[in-house]
Amino acid sequence: MQLHHSKHHAAYVNNLNIAEKKYAEALAKGDVTAQISLQPALKFNGGGHVNHSIFWTNLSPSGGGEPQGELLKAITSDFGSFEKFKDKLTAMSVAVQGSGWGWLGYNKESNRLQVTACANQDPLQGTTGFIPLLGIDVWEHAYYLQYKNVRPDYLKAIWNVINWQNVSERYEASKK
Repeated sequence: MQLHHSKHHAAYVNNLNIAEKKYAEALAKGDVTAQISLQPALKFNGGGHVNHSIFWTNLSPSGGGEPQGELLKAITSDFGSFEKFKDKLTAMSVAVQGSGWGWLGYNKESNRLQVTACANQDPLQGTTGFIPLLGIDVWEHAYYLQYKNVRPDYLKAIWNVINWQNVSERYEASKK
């Protein structure tokens, strides 16, 4: 994960900074064509930064286990049980074609938890409107050094380091 953070996440931040600078220059010049041409770089690198910023807080070496309190009640209500939730998010994350993210999000419209996947670095809230609670990076760079190309093994292991306190805090904040 150290390489993941220091190389991959850092690249998203650096490239986002470059794209934002170019965008500001294009905006100052009134160059709408240049502004439009920068949208993919802003979305990809901005999404990579946003997604990874959530991902790091969702992990802890002392994580794992099950959530407690209101989050566990909501998971049980919306998915039937914690195990059913884990199975659903794992299956959705395994099924991502290519690179992307598996997510647990809060849907303010339905007042329910939902699991979904986003391709590439598409940010959950910006693409679905769901508030991100738990993000699982399923780009190969997230697991290749330890798990090679066996994504299911990585997804089985990641549950041992989920920081449920952080996910619960995100859940409580999302309801406000």
